Amino acid sequence: MTSSSAPQPAHHRPLRRLTARRRDEAHRVASSLELFFDLCFVVAIAQAGVQLVHALAEGHVGQGILNYAMVFFAIWWAWMNFTWFASAYDNDDALYRIVTLLQIAGVLVLAAGISKAFDEHDFAVVLLGYVIMRLAMATQWLRAARCAEGAERTTALRYVGGVVICQIGWVGLVLLPESARSWLFLVMAVAEMCVPLYAEKNFTTSWHPHHIAERYGLFTIIVLGESVAAATVAVKTAVDEHSALGELLPIAAGGLLIVFCAWWIYFVVPIHAHLRTSRDSFLWGYGHYLILAAAAAIGAGLEVAVEQAVGTAHISTLAASAAVTLPTALYLIALWALHSRHFKVGISQQLVLPTTALLVICCTFLGDWAVLAAGVVSALSVVVGTLLTARANARGTTAKATTPVA
Repeated sequence: MTSSSAPQPAHHRPLRRLTARRRDEAHRVASSLELFFDLCFVVAIAQAGVQLVHALAEGHVGQGILNYAMVFFAIWWAWMNFTWFASAYDNDDALYRIVTLLQIAGVLVLAAGISKAFDEHDFAVVLLGYVIMRLAMATQWLRAARCAEGAERTTALRYVGGVVICQIGWVGLVLLPESARSWLFLVMAVAEMCVPLYAEKNFTTSWHPHHIAERYGLFTIIVLGESVAAATVAVKTAVDEHSALGELLPIAAGGLLIVFCAWWIYFVVPIHAHLRTSRDSFLWGYGHYLILAAAAAIGAGLEVAVEQAVGTAHISTLAASAAVTLPTALYLIALWALHSRHFKVGISQQLVLPTTALLVICCTFLGDWAVLAAGVVSALSVVVGTLLTARANARGTTAKATTPVA
């Protein structure tokens, strides 16, 4: 006979209080629901990448990048808010799952409107999807507030108010003239990012450093994987339709090297030990907008380079090369500033990634070999960084071995 105290499957559990989890909880890892959430969000990122490819290939560089930045912010911000909330409050009961699935539905609605946002500057469907995601997030915070007391309850209610007020502001993307939308986006993006700073002014939610680092790492892997998939499809299509294997091999090889190195550099050291204070964590978390947007843009740039190589893109070789090298350089610089520099010892180690980013930009001017050259430079940076770290570790070991024991 089954004991009444035996654990029940999640779908058989009654609704439970949405109370904060412990920050020092052992073995805190990403759940299957969180992984599913990430995969569905990458659908929207893929759609944004496709539209960026079309815009760049047609020569609409400025408008394409602006639209991409706006759409990617909506995707990233909704993902990030859920991730930090889940790290502190995930109780995995039925209502929590249903509201999370509603957020996933919202991002799919947003993804459906991305092409109209790029082609017709019509953000109505994108806005609808974003509102669905964010109001679902406000519902989660309301539930947390109901189960909280004192400063924690105040924090949860501040999140609710901030989210709702910002949603009212975003309606201007549909109502205001097109010339004013970029300014509204800038104002509202700043307002959105101020909500957590204000909400957690007097009380910090109990997010888990190891869990947060894992969630960001997993999402980065998925985005890099999407870049590989997008570039692979572009190469396959070009080979099937144009038989231009000779022109595409340097792009394919360079692109793979870039993505492999992007993964290597991100995961060479664990970051969770750095996430000790709210200030460090906010800066690190917000800065990932650049890291993730650049990682996704690398895949779009590789597609553009392929299209230019087979003559289907209406841009120069220089512009096509820049579509790969510039987001790669941005990724390296952002990753160094937010992530890697905290573990570098000495000026030589600190200069590896900034120097690599500069050299990658210089590769832009190498014509048909630009992407391959950028990939080789990225690979060399991994080699140099590994050797410098090994040398520093060896010196440290030697110093310890020669230190006299008291």
